[in-house]
Amino acid sequence: MKFETRLFIYPLPFFVLATTVYGFWSRWEPVGTAALLLTTGLMAMIGFYLGLVSRRIDPRPEDDPYAEVEQGAGEQGVFSPWSWWPLVCGFAAALVFLGLAVGWWVVYLGLAVAVVGLVGWVFEFSRGQHAH
Repeated sequence: MKFETRLFIYPLPFFVLATTVYGFWSRWEPVGTAALLLTTGLMAMIGFYLGLVSRRIDPRPEDDPYAEVEQGAGEQGVFSPWSWWPLVCGFAAALVFLGLAVGWWVVYLGLAVAVVGLVGWVFEFSRGQHAH
C-alpha cells in the first residue's frame, strides 16, 4: 500500500499551490476555491488513511518489486455472489438524481430507499440474534 499512499500524498503540494494561485487570481471566488480546497483535503485524508493502513498490515506482494505472480494468488476478499442490495442502492441513487431534476419529494423518497438498501447490504450476512 505504499505506492497508493504516495499516489495521494505526492500531488498534495501541487493542489495546495493550485488552490492558492486560483484563490488569488480569482479574488477568492467561492465555488472554484472551495472545490480545489476540498480536493486537496480529500487527497490528504485518503493518503493519510492509506499510510496508516500500510503500517498496520503485512506487506503485500504488490509492494515487493521482486515478488512473483503466484504470491498474489488466492482469495482477495469476501463478496456476496447473489446479492440484490447493490441494485437497490443503485436504484436509490437514480431516484436521488432524478429528484434533483424533478422535485425534492423524489429526493426524500430516494434517501429512504437508500437507507433500506444500505442497511440490507450491511446486515446481509448477519448471523446475530435476529438473523433469518
